[in-house]
Amino acid sequence: MPPDHHPIPWEQLPPEWGPTEHDDGCFAYRHRRSPTVLVADRTPAANSHPGFGLCCYWELRCRYSLGDRSLSEAIARVSTRSAAVEGLLECMHRVHDSVEQPADPIEVVNVLREVSMSDIVPESRSRSK
Repeated sequence: MPPDHHPIPWEQLPPEWGPTEHDDGCFAYRHRRSPTVLVADRTPAANSHPGFGLCCYWELRCRYSLGDRSLSEAIARVSTRSAAVEGLLECMHRVHDSVEQPADPIEVVNVLREVSMSDIVPESRSRSK
């Protein structure tokens, strides 16, 4: 992937959000005035049931600093890269729409705890018989 090609196109990002890092197994975005970074990280699915056929999943995380401590909180796990992209985009939009002071990581984390990934996971289609 070229260094200027990020998983989420610039025009889809909420105002003041931008990429901080990306490669094949990890991508992250940050608000310009916030110490909070939203990360999607590909993780081996060593503990998943073999019947699912997953070799990896994507963990969505929120990294932030409080004082001299660096913290990281899991937001969700999704099975595909496209779901990780949609999940991070949903998180960014939710923070943009709900947080008055993005510089406050506690306010950002509280909003992220309310994001439901089930809203972005496609519903299974019923098979016609």
